[in-house]
Amino acid sequence: MAGTLRLTLRIDLANGARLGPGKAQLLALIVEHGSIRAAGAAMGMSYRRAWLLADEINRMFREPSIFTRHGGKSGGGAGLTPFGETLLAACRRMDAESRMALQNELAWLEKMQAPDFVTEGRKGGDDES
Repeated sequence: MAGTLRLTLRIDLANGARLGPGKAQLLALIVEHGSIRAAGAAMGMSYRRAWLLADEINRMFREPSIFTRHGGKSGGGAGLTPFGETLLAACRRMDAESRMALQNELAWLEKMQAPDFVTEGRKGGDDES
């Protein structure tokens, strides 16, 4: 078997925006690294891609989630606004609660999956379907 079963929570907002594990991870890594560039690098993405995601996160809600500090003597950086901290905590809570609520069903699915099955055109990679 390629790995353990994984549950991914993605929320499609009425305004067309999507909030999922990638954006939550970017928020968490901005906290950890204090920088959009470093957070993006930790996720294996370019600075431009990370900046575009950060900008999208800031525009998705009524309040921005990420603030930036311009460089200078003390250097630049980024962090989460109070709303961003609340958003990240909510993402983590929703993820944990959905896993707890579905733990029996997930265990059953894991037990029932065919161990030698490989999807068409893929050799053990993650499938978003």
